Amino acid sequence: MPIVEFENVTRIYTSGDHVQKALDSVSFSLDEGKFVVILGPSGAGKSTLLNMLGGLDSPTSGKITVNGKDISTLSNNELSDYRASTVGFVFQFYNLIPTLTVQENVALVKDIAPNALDAKQMISEVGLSDHLKNFPSELSGGEQQRVSIARALAKNPKILLCDEPTGALDSETGVLVLKLLLSMARNYGKTIVIVTYNQNIAKMADVVIRVKNGKIKSYEEQQNPMTADEVEW
Repeated sequence: MPIVEFENVTRIYTSGDHVQKALDSVSFSLDEGKFVVILGPSGAGKSTLLNMLGGLDSPTSGKITVNGKDISTLSNNELSDYRASTVGFVFQFYNLIPTLTVQENVALVKDIAPNALDAKQMISEVGLSDHLKNFPSELSGGEQQRVSIARALAKNPKILLCDEPTGALDSETGVLVLKLLLSMARNYGKTIVIVTYNQNIAKMADVVIRVKNGKIKSYEEQQNPMTADEVEW
């Protein structure tokens, strides 16, 4: 059974007399443990789609099922529980708390996630065991992004949602971050969903969803996706 199903999902925003259809009857499904890239230009609707999947926004119409649960009708409190238990978030900018150490930033999730993993273990997974007591200002951009990934993984989510996770990084560091995310899908069975405009990242994906003007333009399952080392950056 798919871990994610969108069924005719539409999202309309209104501001005064202005009406914007950010998503228009979107339908697709994703299997567990896949590395998924949602590709499209700015304003295509891809971030809206990610926000719907993350429980940060609700559809105007349609149905979203995640891990067998219809999240499109959940209350705000129920959506908070869903975000805590099921999804992790990685953003372009790292959203680390500057007054907390690396370990403290990652350990924060134990207060909200019911099945949180050990902070030190997750920091080790992203290769930063030597930086437990460092503050974010003492780290490079790539290291800060790896901390944000460790924090998201420490929630032990079924789905990891990434909004332009390499957008603020140089190419070499971005490749390291993508390798890490790919290993989470391959080795730990996490479903990784990345929103990006970067065509190269799509070459690594099991599934590529192309979005334009709020609609799914194509849905492609790639049988032999490239590794990060094979992609020409």
